[in-house]
Amino acid sequence: MRIIAGSRRGRRLEAPRGLATRPMLDRVRESLFSTLMPWLPGARALDLFAGSGSLGLEALSRGAASLRLVEQGPAALEALRRNVEALGFEACAEIRRGDALDPAQWSPGSWDLVFLDPPYPLMRAAQSRRAVLAAVQKLWAEGLAAEGVLLLHVPRGELARAELPASAEVALREYGTQALWYVQRGPREQPEDAQAPGPAEAETAADPSGG
Repeated sequence: MRIIAGSRRGRRLEAPRGLATRPMLDRVRESLFSTLMPWLPGARALDLFAGSGSLGLEALSRGAASLRLVEQGPAALEALRRNVEALGFEACAEIRRGDALDPAQWSPGSWDLVFLDPPYPLMRAAQSRRAVLAAVQKLWAEGLAAEGVLLLHVPRGELARAELPASAEVALREYGTQALWYVQRGPREQPEDAQAPGPAEAETAADPSGG
């Protein structure tokens, strides 16, 4: 696992030991970040269920100004701290140990970019699934900046549009067994040199290689 692009391009990331975390594949991250170009420069980013920090640290490498990473697994926290230090991001990356679904971990709000990557079992148990969806609702309503975007990474086919905030602008991209939901408060105009469509305009994309 590595940083794909930006100031820390090619730098390796340490993955937590064990199976409690599920790092996103590099090719999925690359596709994801190609759609986030309008949000990255100067962004305040929040990475929930941060794991190794591969999403949030990629955002910093690509121009985000600051990052808060929330994780509670001891092994993941150790790997996260080492990754932040190895990349030299101590001054702009804040690590918090705690429950990623606790609103106290997001305060104050006005985040430009939120990554919400809950462990798959949380989406498959009724009580924890409700907690994740309640967090999405609260983050969308109170945690995002006016033109911010929340990225929700879940198993493909396990979430319906009707479960997300009714008034949100929502787009879906699918890659093999994975799904990325983009949840926005409002549209954001892209810079003229953007190379990829923003998620509000993006059509569902399926990865033919699967996995």
